[in-house]
Amino acid sequence: MANGGRQKRKKRIGRMSAGDWAFEIVNHTLLILLVIVTLYPMINTLAVSLNDATDSLKGGIYLWPRKFSLENYKFVFQESNIANAALISVLRTVIGTVLTVFCSAMVAYTISRPEYVLRRFVTVIFLLTMYFNGGLIPTYLLMRNLGLIGTFGIYIWPNIIGAFNLIVIRTFIENLPSSLIESAKIDGAGEFRTFVNIVLPLCAPVLATVALFTGVWQWNSWFDVFLYNSSKEHLSTLQYELQKVLAFSNASMQRIDFQAAAAQGASYQKVTPYAIRATMMIVVSVPVIMVYPFLQKYFVKGMLIGGVKE
Repeated sequence: MANGGRQKRKKRIGRMSAGDWAFEIVNHTLLILLVIVTLYPMINTLAVSLNDATDSLKGGIYLWPRKFSLENYKFVFQESNIANAALISVLRTVIGTVLTVFCSAMVAYTISRPEYVLRRFVTVIFLLTMYFNGGLIPTYLLMRNLGLIGTFGIYIWPNIIGAFNLIVIRTFIENLPSSLIESAKIDGAGEFRTFVNIVLPLCAPVLATVALFTGVWQWNSWFDVFLYNSSKEHLSTLQYELQKVLAFSNASMQRIDFQAAAAQGASYQKVTPYAIRATMMIVVSVPVIMVYPFLQKYFVKGMLIGGVKE
């Protein structure tokens, strides 16, 4: 009887109805279209960046460069501030992400403890920052009074703890087995040791998720550079350099191209604004694309915050 039931179940599983087949076909078709829509802009931008600049102006470039050339990348990397901007972008992303994740986790652990009497008050204070802010001018005056304008610290300290990250980590910690924390305290561990040795390792998925959010934001941020450090060339970032390229008019870009070409004894139209924009987009996007696959599995786990139960 049992074997007969198993065989019937296998036959039912092996057979797919017309509705199931239709669902699979529509589902796979939509997913393929989604992949194409997602990847095409990036592939097209890469093709334009690897194509001869003057030839790109003719249009008709889709997935592959028509006249392969590396002149666009040579022009970008010959700019005097690109290497320094890349270094500043890497430093602000790494330092800002590490400090933000660690400090947010510390505060989240604190307000997750039921014995902390002010945890509700502190949580409300942080939540209010998600809906209200002082505005651009008061924020600028505050940064000036704190002495952060014109310094690298302006990229780190104002955003070291975010309310959204705080709530995400706190929710994850609250779902951890409380017996683990109680056992550590019984063994004589203090709060900081419990946090570092017990809580942090268990929170790896959600911390990786927050690190991904924070890292992408730090890497893509340019407005704070424009607002606070636009006069400090040595503190410029790749994204701000890209923004400046995008803001250039065609006439000003052509003057820069002419000066660069004349200095090297080259022809006038080696690069164009259109090609340089595509090249800069690829340069600033590749690092994030390379890092994301390593954090993807943690990202998926971290989003399932309610998956760990006592």
